[in-house]
Amino acid sequence: MKIDILTLFPEMFKGFLEESIIKRARERKCVDIAIHNIRDYTKDPHKKVDDYGFGGGAGMVLMPEPVYEAIAAFRTENSKVLLMTPQGVPYQQEHAYQLSHCSHLIIVCGHYEGFDERIRSFVDEEISIGDYVLTGGEIPSMVIVDSITRLIPGVIEEESHIQDSFHNHLLDYPVYTKPVEFRGMKVPDVLLSGHHENIRKWRLEQQRKKTAERRPDLLEER
Repeated sequence: MKIDILTLFPEMFKGFLEESIIKRARERKCVDIAIHNIRDYTKDPHKKVDDYGFGGGAGMVLMPEPVYEAIAAFRTENSKVLLMTPQGVPYQQEHAYQLSHCSHLIIVCGHYEGFDERIRSFVDEEISIGDYVLTGGEIPSMVIVDSITRLIPGVIEEESHIQDSFHNHLLDYPVYTKPVEFRGMKVPDVLLSGHHENIRKWRLEQQRKKTAERRPDLLEER
């Protein structure tokens, strides 16, 4: 998979790309992630990419031309262009699975007060990672890339993400490691039994119980 991220602040992605699973996925050639500065695609000699909004109001607005030119520089017939915005469709695990099958993603990170409304006509999907507002689309784009990359074959073991929370509209089951007892709290006996079918049933029961307690809305969807 190829992922091109368009941003005004490329330095924000340094640590993200050079640590943990994302780093290993890039080294294994499972995913090719490139960061591009939108300022490189403006025709303004001072690299200006924003201006005051018509009609007044606080803050600066991202202009459409440099964003359009940046998208056009990388877009192909196989590309899907995503715009990070709190007005987008709420992002969920099922969406991550869908995007993980794309061959090429272009992710546009807005910033400042907002972006010119006409930019929406250049993209295929608008995505929100939650009902709150951040200073820009950089962190949301990292969330999208992280959630997608771990689903790409060869990045992690398939069993790891099949058992994830939200995979089957249930939260994940509780997990334990050594020691068997810690400050009076013991690992459930079933996990020490070696009986795989009983363990499977216990885990499913725990998933349903935890989901009913913490996210009953997921059970309704299920």
